[in-house]
Amino acid sequence: MTTSQRTDGGVHRPSRAVLKLVRALSHRAAELERAPQELRRAAREQITALVRAEATARVRGLPAEELKPFVGRSIRLGTLINAGFPTIGSIEATPRHQLTMIPKVGAQTVDDVLRAAAEYRERLIRNSDVRFDPDHRTPGHTRLLGFLLAIRGADAAVAGLHDQVARFRERSAPLLAKAAPTASALWRWTLPFRPTTRNEARAALVELALLAGESDTLKLADAIGKAERAIDPGAFDPALSWQLYLRDAASVNALLSTLGASDAQEDVARGHLGPELRRKIDAVPLDVGLLKPTLTLRQYQVFGAQYAIHQERVILGDEMGLGKTVQALAVIAHLAAQGQSRFMVICPASVQVNWLNEIDKHSRLRAFSLYGNDRESNTRLWLREGGIAVTTFTTLGRLELTEQVKLSVLVVDEAHQVKNPQTRRAQEVVKVIDRAHRVLFLTGTPMENRVEEFRNLVHHLDPARAALIDPADLLHGAKTFRRQVAPVYLRRNQEDVLKELRDKIEVEDWVRLTPADERAYREAVATGNMMEMRRVLLTSQDSAKLQRLSEIIEEAVEDGRKVIVFSFFLEALSILHRRLGDLAIGPLVGKVSPQRRQAMVDELTDRRGPAVLLSQITTGSLGLNVQAASVVVIADPQWTAGAEDQAIARAHRMGQAHAVQVHRLLAKGSIDERIREVVEEKVLLFNEFARKSDAKSSDARAVDSAFHRPEVLDDPAVPLDHRMIIAERYRLGLA
Repeated sequence: MTTSQRTDGGVHRPSRAVLKLVRALSHRAAELERAPQELRRAAREQITALVRAEATARVRGLPAEELKPFVGRSIRLGTLINAGFPTIGSIEATPRHQLTMIPKVGAQTVDDVLRAAAEYRERLIRNSDVRFDPDHRTPGHTRLLGFLLAIRGADAAVAGLHDQVARFRERSAPLLAKAAPTASALWRWTLPFRPTTRNEARAALVELALLAGESDTLKLADAIGKAERAIDPGAFDPALSWQLYLRDAASVNALLSTLGASDAQEDVARGHLGPELRRKIDAVPLDVGLLKPTLTLRQYQVFGAQYAIHQERVILGDEMGLGKTVQALAVIAHLAAQGQSRFMVICPASVQVNWLNEIDKHSRLRAFSLYGNDRESNTRLWLREGGIAVTTFTTLGRLELTEQVKLSVLVVDEAHQVKNPQTRRAQEVVKVIDRAHRVLFLTGTPMENRVEEFRNLVHHLDPARAALIDPADLLHGAKTFRRQVAPVYLRRNQEDVLKELRDKIEVEDWVRLTPADERAYREAVATGNMMEMRRVLLTSQDSAKLQRLSEIIEEAVEDGRKVIVFSFFLEALSILHRRLGDLAIGPLVGKVSPQRRQAMVDELTDRRGPAVLLSQITTGSLGLNVQAASVVVIADPQWTAGAEDQAIARAHRMGQAHAVQVHRLLAKGSIDERIREVVEEKVLLFNEFARKSDAKSSDARAVDSAFHRPEVLDDPAVPLDHRMIIAERYRLGLA
């Protein structure tokens, strides 16, 4: 038998196998591409079912009185309640005809009450969100978790295989069309008078056979097979699913947030900006092609990036833990995709390594460290190739090669550190601002002490707008202040946008001084040394604070929780480290390198069972993500609410899977009481001017001072710390 005879007579048998193989692979690739959307649809159905089930269960147990706002005054709801139906569930569970038999309860009353119950339930459903609780793992939540993990796998697989699938489809599609007739046993007779077409079909079939056997095709088939297993929600073991969630709760919850955002959430995500500005910002088509598919931007983060791109020079003042870093990366990635090439991040040295890690983890952009021994060589490389230069406030003034470089985007992290325009740090940053097309200040605490500080930050970005702001407005000008800074200041708070974030339980743990405390404290007050007065409360021979701290840690260990302890004083951390032994990690202090700081956080995260990270508050409160800890202890009160909030936000942030317990250790009859008084006044100032942004109610709250001090102690001509020492001396009879 000749080759042509074999080809003509038996070609349909091998052709069927080749065509089937190539078509099947094409079909599987198409199914994989559709998987993210199909999985999202299924996940939304699961979310709806969970929310409805939870709302129904909640409504059933509520008192029937809750329905009063939903029924008219003429409806005899009280009669139903007194007849033995105290809850909504008890009313709904009773047949309608039995309810109508109750004296003075007619059919209209029953119908209106049942309608009100249904309306109440639907309203509750509309305003409800799904939360994962690792301590209460229901089958429904476990199933939803499987869908979310499958979606993440599908997104990553589709993005990772996009180029391979495109090449395979480009080659196989025309060949499949030409070779399709050869699969039929009658193909020789269906094309009897078109030998050219028959030859093309044979040739296409041969090419398909070769394509099917190529190593790239075999690798693609293997990769699709692995992806298919990874995107099956039922393939995830429940225990493994929860383990994966605890390891990366932030990205899982970010994905969840994109599946069920309500109109109210969308409004908050946009900071309740005016409709005209909102429309302009929404019209910015954010290009995230240079961000990795493993990063899911939440809705408010997308808007934050759009806001920064459109407004060009802004303060992103989102509360700590809301992902300001990834919003800045989204801005840079968008502009890089548009062909812009040079970007710079200025940050404290303590978070410089974190920035480099985040850029590598979440983007396809190249980062250059303009810090340390390789600063000059990396600077030349960055100038030649473009990318993101990451430097520090202290290094900035020594970057001579960059003095004339124009920047597409300048990001200043922890921007409150340039609030004083008289400092060299602020002056160096201003020089770079003048060479940047867009500037993005990142800070969760834009105003720590005075409104003037906030105004200074605005001045760096927009001097004309800052000139319109009168710091003397104080609380009475809060509404005006927020309106004036709205075009340059956007802030969202955790409770507004992180619906899944577990509660933060804050406790002030007041202790009474022991005799040893009192002796050490009186001696410190007599010296007039403020730092010594604060320090001895933690380091005396029988410190009441350390006793209480030991109890808190002991309780946390019994519950299997991890703890982070913040203190300003190195001696106190050293004492704690000796007491805790192997349970302790750290201490994380200023002299520890940024790499070692991250290693300490990683050790806390990776430890099985309880552990305690000890950190100096001035070092560990910036740039670190410590979601592994769910107990936070502030061992000594700080002078600003922002300092404590920064520290707490290391744990209570996006990705935290547990409720966070915050303990503030405070000593009665000590300087701690005076510090808390000062901080409470500063909290009021921050809430009115900075926290609200344009995302809260527009009316400034009236605030009455709660201070009752002798006139000499309120004399602004006397430095505050001196007045506080004088107050303590008077109180202790040492004046």
